[in-house]
Amino acid sequence: MTTRPVVDDAERRRRLIRRHHLDRTDPTAALTEMVDDLVGLHATTPSTVYLSAWARLPGFDPETMDRALYADRTLVKQLAMRRTLFVFGHTVLAEAIGAVGPRVTASERTNMLRDLRRSPDFDDPDAWIDAARAAVATDLADGCARTSTELRRRNPVLDGHVVYGQGKSWGGRVAMGPRVLNMMSAAGEIVRGPNSATWTLSRPSWVAMERWLGHELPQVSAADGHRAMVRRWLRAFGPGTETDIVWWLGSTKRVVRTALADHDAVEVDLDGGAVGYLLPDDLPDGADDAPPPQAHLLPELDPTTMGWKERGFYLGPHAEHVFDRNGNGGQTAWWDGRIVGGWRQNKDDGHIELHPFEKLPAVAMRALTEQAEALAGWLGEVRPTPGYPAPFMRG
Repeated sequence: MTTRPVVDDAERRRRLIRRHHLDRTDPTAALTEMVDDLVGLHATTPSTVYLSAWARLPGFDPETMDRALYADRTLVKQLAMRRTLFVFGHTVLAEAIGAVGPRVTASERTNMLRDLRRSPDFDDPDAWIDAARAAVATDLADGCARTSTELRRRNPVLDGHVVYGQGKSWGGRVAMGPRVLNMMSAAGEIVRGPNSATWTLSRPSWVAMERWLGHELPQVSAADGHRAMVRRWLRAFGPGTETDIVWWLGSTKRVVRTALADHDAVEVDLDGGAVGYLLPDDLPDGADDAPPPQAHLLPELDPTTMGWKERGFYLGPHAEHVFDRNGNGGQTAWWDGRIVGGWRQNKDDGHIELHPFEKLPAVAMRALTEQAEALAGWLGEVRPTPGYPAPFMRG
């Protein structure tokens, strides 16, 4: 009988700290390197991208991210895994579009068709989507950036709405044009370009992907994309379970199992009896010393918080304080690789309020307080609004 290697929770937390650029004793990385190592940053809430970078890169300022996103264009916003907005480097961008782009695009189209078919204003929903898609592609072929409003004004076919909850207090109208843009973005046809708002808000314009990047995006097959993304996940987040990878990727067990087999992924025993996976060249050898305990304040939807579905090794009993009913993780305070509390910004004077979920040693509270003061100083007069407030913030 073959005995599987064992990776306990403490080792998993050590890997988390080192591989997620949270170990301040290591040399710092460049912004794009850090983003690639985390397989992208969550960008649904605009400020998250910036706060995730602040937590990992000493001396980081918002202008550095703005330059990478909008001037150098080394980082790109893309609708990808779980129909979620991410920021990727170019190589991971192509892999993500190859892996999940067709699935997300099909999901966006299916959801539009469902709503369009309920409306009497669209005789042929499929034809309307195709016509709207063609109009956007033609309009953006010149490489100019245009907002959703400008695109609707220039292309009347986009100016359609569906009505929901008619006669109900919660009813209203939903514009379909922006949903066409999301579908095209998922497919890699267009991309979110210049943002006319500050870094805490999102008011994007849209550009043809090839014109924005300055080169044609490499075509990656679904199979190659899945293999690449699963490999990246294993390197950044492993060991983790099949359930973790399927959830994170927003794909199916079949494609994840195929990718694991293609990589000859090694099964390991995790605390609690679960089976996890690691790349063959990434098994623990006991040679690395544990990093010293460190404090971190991470924003909502940070990739470290959102990297696994089965989160007990770093979350413990605190799920009810951190995650909402849809699985969105809020603003967290970490000590020694574990979530031990949350934080929020006081809207009046900007100071950072810590909310411990458990009794912490004095050294941990001092370190978290230092991080809170540093974050407050970095934010200054800026007051980012959480898009997914954690349950602890409701009190």
